[in-house]
Amino acid sequence: MNAEFFSAIADIEREKGIPQSYMIERIEQALLAALRKDYPNCGDSARVVLDPANKTVDMFIEKTVVETVENPSTQLTLAQALEINPDAKMDDVINDPVDKSKFGRIAAQSAKQVIIQSIREAERNLVYDKFTSKEHEILTGVVSRIDPRTGNVSIQIGASSEHTEALLLSGECIPGESLRDGDRIKVYVVEVKKTTRGPQILISRTHPGLVKKLFELEVPEINEGIVEIYSIAREAGNRTKIAVDSTDPDVEPIGACVGPKGARVNTIVDELGGEKIDIVRYSEDPTEFVASALAPSEVISVDVLEDGKSCYVVVPDSQLSLAIGKEGQNVRLAARLTGLKIDIKPESQSQ
Repeated sequence: MNAEFFSAIADIEREKGIPQSYMIERIEQALLAALRKDYPNCGDSARVVLDPANKTVDMFIEKTVVETVENPSTQLTLAQALEINPDAKMDDVINDPVDKSKFGRIAAQSAKQVIIQSIREAERNLVYDKFTSKEHEILTGVVSRIDPRTGNVSIQIGASSEHTEALLLSGECIPGESLRDGDRIKVYVVEVKKTTRGPQILISRTHPGLVKKLFELEVPEINEGIVEIYSIAREAGNRTKIAVDSTDPDVEPIGACVGPKGARVNTIVDELGGEKIDIVRYSEDPTEFVASALAPSEVISVDVLEDGKSCYVVVPDSQLSLAIGKEGQNVRLAARLTGLKIDIKPESQSQ
């Protein structure tokens, strides 16, 4: 029975990755609690030792050898001690074995419950540890279920036998994107939280970090640190502006991000369901940066105000609607990209 017991613990480690030492410690604690319940007067003298090397389970109560026994739960006479250990002497502490045949039923129930609970807890910890290291990274998942009432999407991450379910809330889905069961999509891991119901993996398709990580995957120069991403402004499903620059004068950052015949940026656009992406050149000079950020509009002049938080931009009359964008989207994204409040005027009204 003991051999089968320890063999089962070894199987759990192989199949689920839960260390034997963890399971043994938790089972010892459960058996000890059950032992103290059966022997309420023994207090801290109760002991449970599981030895996987020898495949033994020992349960005993430490008792002190005394001349006159006042507490049979923690004391015994020398005569009683000699029956257990022939070398016993007065004042020695003797391990008095517990009759496991009487204790077996309670112990088995306690061990069973703690094994089930420990497996669940350990699996949650393994998932938490696994995904904590994936925070702010991209993971590929498979759509397993779409809630028709809320629009929330269940994403299966990992292999089918060892997968983890993550919930993509409807508000984190790209507006207008049509997902179906079985679709493979990339998601951005925003945060991993510990909750009473296990780890909660917060994922998103609208986070600007998704765009950044997609560029890092598709553009080797970004991954190598030659091209740097300085800021991203995104309105998921419509348009994203990304500011880049190069640490190597021989590498053109916008061209590197666009790729041959637009291959690199088109791969990202396809992953985002056709979302438009404006790649602009970053500059430490705010006037140059703002002018670039308002692309594709032409800019005549940029005046940064003394507060350093806002600027006044003049554009050709014919470019005003393009600079502002549909429902103000272009100027709004440019402002978020540069961190400046932008006030646009046509050239005819600039005076």
